[in-house]
Amino acid sequence: MPVPDFETVMHPLLTHLSDGQDHRTQETLDDLALRFGLTEDDRRIMLPSGKQPLFTNRVAWAKFYLKKAGAVENPRRGTYRITPVGRELLRRNPDRIDVQVLQSIPEFREFYLNSRRAEDGEPSSTPQAEPPSALRGQRATRPESDDLSPEEMLEIGHSRLHGQLAADLLMQVKEGSPEFFERLVVDLLLALGYGGSRLDAGRTVGKSGDGGIDGVINEDRLGLDVIYIQAKRWENVVGRPEIQRFAGALQGQRARKGVFITTSEFTREAIDYARAIDTKIVLVDGKLLAKLMIEHNVGVSRESLYEIKRIDSDYFEED
Repeated sequence: MPVPDFETVMHPLLTHLSDGQDHRTQETLDDLALRFGLTEDDRRIMLPSGKQPLFTNRVAWAKFYLKKAGAVENPRRGTYRITPVGRELLRRNPDRIDVQVLQSIPEFREFYLNSRRAEDGEPSSTPQAEPPSALRGQRATRPESDDLSPEEMLEIGHSRLHGQLAADLLMQVKEGSPEFFERLVVDLLLALGYGGSRLDAGRTVGKSGDGGIDGVINEDRLGLDVIYIQAKRWENVVGRPEIQRFAGALQGQRARKGVFITTSEFTREAIDYARAIDTKIVLVDGKLLAKLMIEHNVGVSRESLYEIKRIDSDYFEED
């Protein structure tokens, strides 16, 4: 079963708390996972950032909204229980509780509208000319994004921007000259921590008759070992024969390590061959190249930086 959105979690969460007892977060997660029929694999699905399980995040946001509505309270850190407001919500809405239902509670409606005005850049004191349709007994059509938690929307937006940047960056790289591409490769390896200074990092070999080697870079600042580079600004897929020629060139130099970087892709046969031979050859295709350039700020610059902060619960604990 797909991981439910945070609004779908609200009603089962209140039902779980309806016994009036205090429940710890892990107990709640286990009970809700059982109610939704989630497998261990379902619970291991992560947010795009990889920092938190998706299901855990959605339960946390369901708790957050219910707490803003006064339906849930936490008497101690990490512990939650239902309130009289929550019991009334269960009584009046036996099938589903979501954001629109919560807007029938004045305290939540004020919080929610202020949040939306802040998102739209409006001052929080802007009056509401007409109450939402949900409060007039109608269910409004909401955009799909409303099913996502604010954190998920941020991460999905970041992922889309990142994907577009990677595509644009790779196109820019393909439009450059072969010489520029070889310099870019050395710059990237430097950014990854190889070679020491720019002056002594990369030595260009890539002329005619080079035997498939475009450059050499020190693996460390002392030059105790070297890495040979093959850089191909190609549109065509790189197959096994190209990797075999590069491996042969490395053997001719009695080299043990090489990096083959291309703006295109590698065939499955090429990947399998590189894994099977004793010589260590790392394959970097266009997607990985763009990803590494973005991560290590090669050819890109920072435009905006957003911080997400949370309440420091320890700060507010009193002895």
